[in-house]
Amino acid sequence: MTTPGSDLQVSRRLVVPAAELRERFSRSSGPGGQGVNTTDSRVELSFDVARSPSIPDDLRPRLLERLRSRLVDGVLTIAASEHRAQLANREAARERLVAVLRAAAAPPPPPRRPTKPSRGAKERRLAEKKRRGDVKRGRRGRFDD
Repeated sequence: MTTPGSDLQVSRRLVVPAAELRERFSRSSGPGGQGVNTTDSRVELSFDVARSPSIPDDLRPRLLERLRSRLVDGVLTIAASEHRAQLANREAARERLVAVLRAAAAPPPPPRRPTKPSRGAKERRLAEKKRRGDVKRGRRGRFDD
């Protein structure tokens, strides 16, 4: 759980200082009882990925590339309004930001080594095709009147 006001530990190499995060509060839609029209419980958490000094230079291009559809002028914004309490929404937004950054910062998967099907796999495939054809041929009606 990440507490509001503390730094975000994304990975060993990436820590986002609390000073680089911007929070905006607004009225949330949905359930809220009597206080629904007076409480600013919705949270928008913004982090400037493009200009943040806390992101290592070798990691920045990967983050910008993987998050390009979510960035507006290099800024990543996460909105949370699923809870009725502002503090719970602040924590949810911070946890979601960490998850998004962690996924984007993950190293690329190893390249796939192309392989060919083994001889036995080819033979099994062809035998199964032959068996299925025989089954379907056996279902055909014979009209020898």
